[in-house]
Amino acid sequence: MLERKPRKDRTEVTFVLPADTPPGPVSVVGDFNQWEPGTHPLVPRTDGTRAVTITLPGKGEHSFRYLAAGDYWFDDESADGHDGVNSRLRT
Repeated sequence: MLERKPRKDRTEVTFVLPADTPPGPVSVVGDFNQWEPGTHPLVPRTDGTRAVTITLPGKGEHSFRYLAAGDYWFDDESADGHDGVNSRLRT
């Protein structure tokens, strides 16, 4: 799931997943972090989910995927669209 908070010239996007699906560590990887695994790991929240918030430019589109343990790549079903194997996000 994606949570968005528009700001004056940027958008804060929170990437949210269930606490244990998939099991193990998960990070969000995309063009906003040069597709570098581990740069933005999801961390547990008090509501039983795990998440990470990234600040992105106010207007634009970004490609991303999630990377879980065992080199398991997957998409976000709540994304704005898909570009081949990548999820797409509009800010």
